[in-house]
Amino acid sequence: MVLVLATGDLHIPHRALDLPPKFKSMLVPGKIQHIICTGNLCIKEVHDYLKSLCPSLHIICGEYDGDAHYPETKTLTIRQFKFGLCHGHQVVPRGDLDSLAILQRQLGVNILVSGHTHQFKAYKHEGGVVVSPGSAIGAYSSITYDVNPSFVLMDVDSLHVVVYVYELIDGEVKVDKIDFKKTTTTATQ
Repeated sequence: MVLVLATGDLHIPHRALDLPPKFKSMLVPGKIQHIICTGNLCIKEVHDYLKSLCPSLHIICGEYDGDAHYPETKTLTIRQFKFGLCHGHQVVPRGDLDSLAILQRQLGVNILVSGHTHQFKAYKHEGGVVVSPGSAIGAYSSITYDVNPSFVLMDVDSLHVVVYVYELIDGEVKVDKIDFKKTTTTATQ
């Protein structure tokens, strides 16, 4: 079992000063093996905080990460799964599943993690998975002001991934999950 934290669109300190305390108490060093971040950290202190949780930190450049020098896209392999990352401001229309699926095919990945919409979404699509972890602080965006804070933990085990979404709703952390198992055809891609 490998735990992968997916987060992004933090916009600290521009839209919130810190993560919600309930989330911060859940995210402790030594429990997570990889962190995937879809960008918009905005300040170095957020990068340093994530690095303190897990040294295996993979960050993509959001449109508010100007001086950070993060890449636009990235791929990495965890167990039998190839992950692709992008912030999502490059995807038109914003959050469009067909456009994300094109990027997923271009990167040649089983699981695409993309942000920019600030809202959690997870889709099984065309033999793979597309995940948007949302905004861990509940940052508003240009398309919505009513955003629940959320992040994603993925439990990766051989040919199976369980995607858990943690969402702060009315002061309580709600957890939901989706399962994804590679098929023979997706295993050979």
